[in-house]
Amino acid sequence: MSARLVDRDPVIGADELVAELVPPPRFDAVRFDTYVPNPDQPSQAAAVAACARFAAAVTAKGARAPLFKRVFGKTEGRAEDKPGLYLDGGFGVGKTHLLASLWHAVPGPKAYGTFVELTNLVGALGFRAAVERLRGHRLLAIDEFELDDPGDTMLVTRLLAELTGAGVSVAATSNTLPDRLGEGRFAADDFLREIQALSARFGVVRVDGPDYRHRGLPDAPPPMDDAGLAASAAGLPGSTVDDFAELCGHLARLHPSRYGKLVDGVTAVHLRGVRALSGQDVALRVVAFADRLYDRAIPVVVSGEPVSALFTGEMLGGGYRKKYLRAVSRLVALSRDAAGLRG
Repeated sequence: MSARLVDRDPVIGADELVAELVPPPRFDAVRFDTYVPNPDQPSQAAAVAACARFAAAVTAKGARAPLFKRVFGKTEGRAEDKPGLYLDGGFGVGKTHLLASLWHAVPGPKAYGTFVELTNLVGALGFRAAVERLRGHRLLAIDEFELDDPGDTMLVTRLLAELTGAGVSVAATSNTLPDRLGEGRFAADDFLREIQALSARFGVVRVDGPDYRHRGLPDAPPPMDDAGLAASAAGLPGSTVDDFAELCGHLARLHPSRYGKLVDGVTAVHLRGVRALSGQDVALRVVAFADRLYDRAIPVVVSGEPVSALFTGEMLGGGYRKKYLRAVSRLVALSRDAAGLRG
């Protein structure tokens, strides 16, 4: 009988949270020279150059010559120097590849984590202890930077103010410009001052282009029937099989920072009875779960509805649209990987 993810209850200690602040396995070997810019999108080659300059500046950073001016030159209309670099663009343009490459190019001490992992670190250690752990770093790299609630807005504003004030350089990726974080998700206007203070710490580098994961590739394979799903799992040692609704319930009982450990060591994830999700809270947990599967390059096999049908039209028209589209893009790619694995 195949293993089930719902039977796992991963626990992560505070020291383990700090030790795991490194790029995920999919991005272990990426470097600037392994990023292949789309020749039809000049911003991609420009982003590689900007990230490489930023990495060099962080490495050589001293008390003189403010970092942002050394990287980008003079910035008209800005009263202060920028201690951070912010990669903005759609999903599937290689922003995480560039962020991980930047992290690899800078000597330690340094930390790399998703926005969720960073906020969970603060929750586990306490704010002051988290600052003390990170303030001696050269670089903090934050992937999937988003503000989904006012508490996160206040927390991250405080944290980045403390760290950049201590000389830590920050690089981040997101699908949303920093001055529009939180838009469509909560009453962002009520926290405009905090959002503006946060965005003022970053110089923005745009990365344009189509989703590379699907460039010239066929659509994802259609869902299997339940018997085929069970046979696939039986033929792939180390794989898991879960009822989709039951797994969604299990994800609700775990903090998203534990999703990575939930799937550690799994060779393929099989989901029985996939169907459209009914609520934003469930959908956002599935997004975080999909990101961790993608980080670890774990193939996904489904029965029921295709992964492209997970998010309703209402969800795709709302404030989390970009998150949902990213999740679909990644799950389709992982479904395609699963078909190749079986072949």
